[in-house]
Order: sequence, then structure tokens, then C-alpha cells
Amino acid sequence: MATGESGTGGHDRTALDEIDLAGELMIAASASHADRLAAEQIDEVLLRGDDGQPPVAGG
Repeated sequence: MATGESGTGGHDRTALDEIDLAGELMIAASASHADRLAAEQIDEVLLRGDDGQPPVAGG
């Protein structure tokens, strides 16, 4: 069984970030009443900050 200490910490962090984003998209899709998320909804989910808030412009 993998322990997460494969010596490629950067790759592991990137993979975990991608999994988190995919999860956020799945949550948004399941909460939507439409058959598909609009591009604007996808952008909104992907551009949120780590705290769930939109990123602050300019920084």
C-alpha cells in the first residue's frame, strides 16, 4: 500500500490539488438543477480561493 512518501512530493501535491478541484466540480454539478454546468459555473468553482471565496483582484 502506498504511504504518500514516494519522494515526488510536488507531484503528489499537484495530484491532490487536481482531485480537490474535481471534487468541487462534482459537488457543484450535483447541486445544480441543470443537466450540465455552464462554463461560467465551472469557472466560478475553479477560480475560488482555498477558503471557498473568490480570489482577491490584484493579489
